[in-house]
Amino acid sequence: MRLTRRRFLSSTAVGALAMLAPGKADAVESVRDGASEELLDEIERRACLYFYEMADPTTGLILDRAVVDLPYAPGPSSIAATGFGLSALAIADTRHYLDRDVLRARTRRLLGFLNKGAEQEHGFFYHFLDSATGKRIWKSEVSSVDTCWLLCGVLHAKAYWDDEEIRSLATALLDRADWQWMLNGSNLTLSHGWVPERGFLPYRWDAYCELLAMYLLAMSSETHPIPAACWSGWKRPMTEFQGIFFIDANTPLFVHQYSHAWFDFRNRADRFANYYVNSQRATQAHRLFCMSLAPEYPWFGPNMWGVTASDSRKGYAVWVSPNNPPDGTLVPCAAGGSLGILPQLSGAVLQNMYETYGDHIWTKYGFRDAFHPQAGWYSPDVIGINLGITLIMAENFRTSSVWDVVMSTPEAARAVKAAGLQLIRS
Repeated sequence: MRLTRRRFLSSTAVGALAMLAPGKADAVESVRDGASEELLDEIERRACLYFYEMADPTTGLILDRAVVDLPYAPGPSSIAATGFGLSALAIADTRHYLDRDVLRARTRRLLGFLNKGAEQEHGFFYHFLDSATGKRIWKSEVSSVDTCWLLCGVLHAKAYWDDEEIRSLATALLDRADWQWMLNGSNLTLSHGWVPERGFLPYRWDAYCELLAMYLLAMSSETHPIPAACWSGWKRPMTEFQGIFFIDANTPLFVHQYSHAWFDFRNRADRFANYYVNSQRATQAHRLFCMSLAPEYPWFGPNMWGVTASDSRKGYAVWVSPNNPPDGTLVPCAAGGSLGILPQLSGAVLQNMYETYGDHIWTKYGFRDAFHPQAGWYSPDVIGINLGITLIMAENFRTSSVWDVVMSTPEAARAVKAAGLQLIRS
């Protein structure tokens, strides 16, 4: 059985409903400067290169992962990585990394294939597809959350490109997703997904994690919207670490990052929480947790921390204590995905990793997925979604351009209204 983020999250315990008081973003002091502008630009440039080179030339689907020294060859595509790839094409255009006409054409080609060639059910896509054919592989599930990341990229592309064909293709994909079907009879919570062999999976999105963007998209749908009451239908369990209180359900760090890649939660709160502040606190707690491991793993420290779902010496791992305690592996995208949340603290980690480990971890696509300094192990691969979250959060930190584009859309306006996310006035 393949260990995936979804399978891990479905097994974690959840607590009772709790509330985090709305407030302005917490102030945090860094122990050193964040990442240099030069490093951030190279991180973005190299990540964009991954999404350019690891896209199938016919379908446009993005490989789930790649060995950094090998050219593209057809293989497993991640529908989530493909969503990040759509945003990468827009960022590459914003930054003038690649030719605009080529990037626009690639966006059209990919959206066209997603509309007519990729295997789907009720507008939701299989987690993994053959990159050359768009057919389901590994008996993977029709995934609500991985389709969410795809549709976030679709929404970004629709709003970014001044192109009628792109807008039409993107709108068709957004309208086809039948979120009411994905409720599977519930009045409040979405299903994790569906498989043709057994129907709907037994798990639901019923406790705080990366589900924010999914519910926002579902409530904002023009064709198959779910009720606004669904926003209150999932639990918000409170946890604490070294005096920091935040909403969490014993989950890895990425769950506090992904929704923030496209939706701008800064200075917004509903009646439960300020989710941007919550992610700041979760990241602060994660940093302190990693620092507490320094007696066992001396390379961990104030400017060298971060674990999340990643490769490891033993295979793919979802690092979270106590279910799967860290073993000394460091994961660059843990800090990279927090660049839009705690930019100074996160940037300091990336700068320190780059300066300390250099060519051991730095590749044509940016940082290797993970590494273990003591063991001398450096992942041969990069993973699309881990590069993608680092790319988008770096861009949001530097210019807020992804946030600005997505939040300017009618879809985002409907979503924010349905969720009751109010601007906090200073």
